[in-house]
Amino acid sequence: MEMTNWAPEHSGALRDYLAQGMSFSQIAKAINAKFNTAYSRNATIGRARRLGLMGPDRPSSSLAAQPQLDRLGGLRASEPKSIACHWPAPVFEDANPAKLRCVEIEPRELSLLDLGWGDCRYPYGGDEEGEAITFCGHPRRPGSSYCTPHFHLSRNPALPSEPVERFAALRIVEPA
Repeated sequence: MEMTNWAPEHSGALRDYLAQGMSFSQIAKAINAKFNTAYSRNATIGRARRLGLMGPDRPSSSLAAQPQLDRLGGLRASEPKSIACHWPAPVFEDANPAKLRCVEIEPRELSLLDLGWGDCRYPYGGDEEGEAITFCGHPRRPGSSYCTPHFHLSRNPALPSEPVERFAALRIVEPA
């Protein structure tokens, strides 16, 4: 049995109130008024579960027992919710893998552990199951993880590879 802050007389009152058919919020209010405690509705539900008082004949939520009303206050027939998707499923076509451009550079094929701080990290291999992944290993381009040929290979050729100067240099002229 777990140790809780529920005194045995509080648990006894919970049993009595459940036998009378009171809701859990009513039980919490009655126990709080009787013993000057501050139990919540959820605390009474939890204690009833731990004591094994939540039988199959007692619903765990009073909301499930309330009838559903439509906007005008009349009873609404309970219908199962449809999970139907309103959009058609996309059709995927078999796509041929893109032919990758090759760089005219012979990689050093270093393992991850052999890479130094300034080495290119462009990966090679790993396409087949169990195939080792190696890396280019040539000196990196400043500000990049790749060497210059791999840097240009990994960028969109339509975009400029160098940052564009957006500011014009101004010359300071002394007043005459």
